[in-house]
Amino acid sequence: MPPVRNPILPGFNPDPSILRVGDDYYIATSTFEWYPGVQIHHSKDLANWDLITRPLTRKSQLDMRGDPDSCGIWAPCLTHDGDKFWLVYTDVKRKDGSFKDTHNYIVSAPAIEGPWSDPVYTNSSGFDPSLFHDPDTGKKWFVNMLWDHRRRPLLFAGIALQEWDPASGKLVGPRKNIYQGTELALVEGPHLYKRNGWYYLLTAEGGTGYDHAVTFARSRDIWGPYETHPDKHVLSSKDHPHAALQRAGHGDIVDTPDGKTYLVHLAGRPTTQRRRCVLGRETAIQECFWKDDWLFVKDGPVPSLYVDLPAARDEAKYWETKAYSFNTKDGLHKDFQWLRTPETERIFNLDNGKLNLIGRESIGSWFEQALVARRQEHFSYDAETVIDYSPTDEREFAGLTAYYCRYNFFYLIVSAHSDGQRELLIMASEASWPVGNLSLPLSNPESVVIPNEGKVRLKVTVRGKELQFWYALEGEGELKKIGPVFDASIVSDECGGHQAHGSFTGAFVGVAASDLNGTARVASFDSFVYTPVKHSSDRYEV
Repeated sequence: MPPVRNPILPGFNPDPSILRVGDDYYIATSTFEWYPGVQIHHSKDLANWDLITRPLTRKSQLDMRGDPDSCGIWAPCLTHDGDKFWLVYTDVKRKDGSFKDTHNYIVSAPAIEGPWSDPVYTNSSGFDPSLFHDPDTGKKWFVNMLWDHRRRPLLFAGIALQEWDPASGKLVGPRKNIYQGTELALVEGPHLYKRNGWYYLLTAEGGTGYDHAVTFARSRDIWGPYETHPDKHVLSSKDHPHAALQRAGHGDIVDTPDGKTYLVHLAGRPTTQRRRCVLGRETAIQECFWKDDWLFVKDGPVPSLYVDLPAARDEAKYWETKAYSFNTKDGLHKDFQWLRTPETERIFNLDNGKLNLIGRESIGSWFEQALVARRQEHFSYDAETVIDYSPTDEREFAGLTAYYCRYNFFYLIVSAHSDGQRELLIMASEASWPVGNLSLPLSNPESVVIPNEGKVRLKVTVRGKELQFWYALEGEGELKKIGPVFDASIVSDECGGHQAHGSFTGAFVGVAASDLNGTARVASFDSFVYTPVKHSSDRYEV
């Protein structure tokens, strides 16, 4: 069986929580400000994964309007107690500065597809919560990291443990800080397990940058004290800057039916000399083994790029072109997400084979912007669409965007001058935190005047670090370049807002529409095509 190349979930899929129920494996990952909340993938063999659901789909479960970039859904934990599925998650309302407003909830469902319940609120004392079902006592235990704005002595103060009562839907009994981590600090992402009479606590440390790590500890009593692993960190790339998988940390473990243990974890694959992770934090997997009742990563602690799994991966599927149609019957394809709002009827609809975006606030708005996009999962790709749009002035614009957040995006738009004449323009926000200004003003000489009637074909090509926009008018066969070659690595964690330990998503490509006049002008899109491209500069893929 050929080894499988990491990551197993390419593109923006961080903070994996893994679960096996019978012969079925599930991974839940963070979605931050992207709606619906939480991605759950399914596999039978740990190598081939399919997105099967996003459970937080309605306003009563999740409303992220106003959540800043890289807030929203952090670090979900997916478990099963023998009766039903449980999903724990944080909705982060503020992350920058001394304070973090982090509200933790629990939902449940009889089946992975749902229906998922309305959320039960638990606490707001920190983030990265998880739920542990003690197989011996039948009790349910809630753990989360504790945040101390005073830094007395630690900002990441430790891991809190408290019993959760499903009958009342409340935390009950005492709360205790059971583990403060190692000198690497920033302890978070806790998961509890029980094996051979030991309680094991897996945590993340070092922040989610290049010092990230998975730390392991154990105790005979759930309340502690917890003894740290003799190696401290069972997984990390922090001391190995040339490892293929960087930023390795925030993990979870699962046992196969034949008794093997695997660790899933987030990782980044930096590109260019500036070490930028355009694809964000992805989900990778490592084979593990146990010795003296301690977990070790095979060939660790540095994560392996290639791993032996129960099956080979279907590489052909990874390289398939995705041609999306906007069929009303089938609904929006599962690859697409939008930003923050549960009220989709205000930002888009499907009608007569078209995706209609209803112009709302500006691109980058934290409240209500009409932007529908899919993850960039390859270092090189083509994406194109056809737009039908009749703007009346410069405050109405729509088009094709390579997007990370309000501080880093590239956007080819159809707009109009103040006299109503249609034109093509490029908006670029290049690592513009904290101001958020455009680096190319709308009066740039790259604008192209186009007829006021007719559809326009828009395309973006990314080849490693180079991004180029193209266009063609209705009836024209050949695409023309528009604008300069941009630095595609700008659309990355390292160029977002609050760039040190503060940008947590990944690159998307999609379509958007804004109407700053407030008239909700509609832009219609006929299709969307995403084509992966094998390119010599992509050392992880070629």
